[in-house]
Amino acid sequence: MQIRHLTLVSMLALSAYVSPPPPPAPKTVSGPPRAAAMAPAPALTGDVNDWPLTPGDWTYSRDSRGSVGQFGASGRRAMLSLRCDMQTRRVTLLREASAPAQHMVIRTSSMTKQLPAQLTGGTLAYVAAEIMSNDPILDAMAFSRGRILVEAEGQQPVILPSWAEIARIVEDCRE
Repeated sequence: MQIRHLTLVSMLALSAYVSPPPPPAPKTVSGPPRAAAMAPAPALTGDVNDWPLTPGDWTYSRDSRGSVGQFGASGRRAMLSLRCDMQTRRVTLLREASAPAQHMVIRTSSMTKQLPAQLTGGTLAYVAAEIMSNDPILDAMAFSRGRILVEAEGQQPVILPSWAEIARIVEDCRE
């Protein structure tokens, strides 16, 4: 009986030292990386809070007209801008677009607002909407929990992180 216990204890002790099998080797995907970047984005469904953020970062700057926050990927033109015009006390929201849009919709954790929009007249395609500096949507954007969606007809939504640059623009326009 004692030998059985000793054998059982020995087997248990040895099994603690057996290493698990190595993880499987990562699979490689063939094809050029540019092809994947040019593929159409998948349709976003389900809870908005589960949608991935649009890749990019916010930057902030000031000039003689006011302040501007731009969102985009490093080394590329901004896909979205918020500009405070100090003279008119309005914030202009510019969103990269490949086609005209009549409206832009802003969705935050506390509020949704539809704004009239128009295509800008520049060589780069943007749609623009003006927002009065005292509009509550600006506060909702500045204090949104985690993300802000900016949608325009016929475009993929831009899903922004709610960073301090938004609040800075709003504060600048209200000074």
